[in-house]
Amino acid sequence: MHFREYLMSSRSRRQFLQDSMLATAATVAASSSGRIFAEEEPKSKSPNERLNVCVMGVNGRGGSHIGAFAEREGNNTVITHICDVDRSIGGSKAVEIGKRQKIVPNWEPDIRRVLDDKSVDIISIATPNHWHSLAAIWAMQAGKDVYVEKPVSHNVSEGRRAVQIARKHGKICQTGTQCRSNPGMKAAIDYVKAGKIGELKVARGLCYKRRKEIGPKGVYQVPAGIDYDLWCGPAPKGTLTRPKFHYDWHWQWDFGNGDLGNQGIHQMDIARWGLGVDELSKSVFSYGGRLGYEDAGETANTQVIVHDYGTKSLVFEVRGLETANYRGAGVGVIFEGTEGYVVMSSYDTGVAFDKDGKEVSRFAGGGDHFSNFLSAVRSRKHTDLNADILEGHLSSALCHLGNISYRMGARIAAGDAWKTIENSKSTDNAKDTFERTMAHLKDNGLDAAGVQLQVGPILAFDPKTEQFTGEQKETANPMLTRQYRAPYVVPGADAV
Repeated sequence: MHFREYLMSSRSRRQFLQDSMLATAATVAASSSGRIFAEEEPKSKSPNERLNVCVMGVNGRGGSHIGAFAEREGNNTVITHICDVDRSIGGSKAVEIGKRQKIVPNWEPDIRRVLDDKSVDIISIATPNHWHSLAAIWAMQAGKDVYVEKPVSHNVSEGRRAVQIARKHGKICQTGTQCRSNPGMKAAIDYVKAGKIGELKVARGLCYKRRKEIGPKGVYQVPAGIDYDLWCGPAPKGTLTRPKFHYDWHWQWDFGNGDLGNQGIHQMDIARWGLGVDELSKSVFSYGGRLGYEDAGETANTQVIVHDYGTKSLVFEVRGLETANYRGAGVGVIFEGTEGYVVMSSYDTGVAFDKDGKEVSRFAGGGDHFSNFLSAVRSRKHTDLNADILEGHLSSALCHLGNISYRMGARIAAGDAWKTIENSKSTDNAKDTFERTMAHLKDNGLDAAGVQLQVGPILAFDPKTEQFTGEQKETANPMLTRQYRAPYVVPGADAV
């Protein structure tokens, strides 16, 4: 069904639109059609005309997308559509947006119907991870520009497909790693790249973020009003096994990527940015576990990932149990050089130290990532983006590669794990990283020597082909993609 079919032809119906902004969310959710209607305007044809936006996924992070496109002056944007499979959330958000921008958006649960509408210029995606690439690809194939949240993919292959589609169709596709638009972060990266801390040896990402158990694994009812088939999309449509439907999908492999691909993707991106590498690593290795409790979650809450770049390394540490900061950072990035180090303890602030630990410089300043996206949409130059889809693909893929090694791992008593870990290739002091991890487990009441760690293989990787090589490739390469559930299928390389 096309957008024009939704329109109300008479002036009285247009007045109804304004009146409907005062309706309650419950009334909206109970409507027979499940849709709210927006007045039609022609699609923007020049940089000075209004851009019509659909926000896909309006719960949680989607609120920031709504604020970016509906509230701020000077953008010349309006949200004409929202897409969400949850009837109660979709209806209430449509009413809320209508009050902000004086035009009530059309709510549609199925993104394919929105993509049929030629008046829509932009699809802004804040769905669960497993929908990110497919939604972006479909949108660009339909002629839309895209803002897609991090990680841009649920697996390595589909992220590369999104890059290829963006280039093929000449679409603007921004990744939601907003640190790329922060002047404070840019200044710190420039400082590191200029050699102010000597030769950079390690970029260390930290995701020290307390995550409690999500409840027992079981069989649960999907909440009323949710189109579960649409919610699952390209993922398997299995039994709901977690008590909390929203958000806790992050900790189940079919839908999320753990905190490595949730919070950690921001820090992974900053770390790669500072290293100055524009491809994936030569090898990857990971160890950790879901430790301290048993619940419906599957992803690691304690994890170390090591990416080998030859003369430098990217090391990432995830800690979901109680932990103290490391060098003043909990969720942040530390750049370790031969003459000093830089600690970025937030999205836009940090401090540089010399090798004796004396402070020598500070960095601060936030930016506007959505405005950068809109500027590129109007200029039609993807090079104007601070976080083009290619950057998002590479940083997301580093997370996925780490999880592949972890998932291929064998469970080993922590006291014996070092025998494998010491063979990993890295410019990091791997023993110190391992011992700090063991001390962290002990601080949380776990038997640091006897606890079972999942220790992954050291996987050789070809960054040019984005394929694993070596003895483990037959097992590892299929994990670069997934089996998609028709009709929610990401096109293969031969179809792009």
